[in-house]
Amino acid sequence: MQYKNGVMSKVLNVVKCKCPNCNEGKVFSGQGNVFLFKMPTMNERCSECNFKFEKETGFFFGAMFVSYALAVAQMIISLVLFWYFVDMSPLRVFAIIALVTILMSTFNFRLSRSIWIHLFYKL
Repeated sequence: MQYKNGVMSKVLNVVKCKCPNCNEGKVFSGQGNVFLFKMPTMNERCSECNFKFEKETGFFFGAMFVSYALAVAQMIISLVLFWYFVDMSPLRVFAIIALVTILMSTFNFRLSRSIWIHLFYKL
């Protein structure tokens, strides 16, 4: 299903970490790996349209708050799911929440920066 213009296409471009200018180039060149302690590597410019992702020094400072909000949402969902619906003990729920947070860290890093870039994109 192709979405040319609209909200769904914007959401898909954010999740896929595509360039906000041309919607084709990739923001990140590497995915990163939690188990190898490797952070995702970000391209300086879009390979398709030469759009500069980091507008100024410290541009991605605000993406930390987006990442924090994503992590908190994941923690709350894990808490509700495993405590109320699966009825696990608090210690096990805490361990699962910690594991989910660690495993989702590189995904949150990429997604928060992609959200931040798209928030401040102007035509």
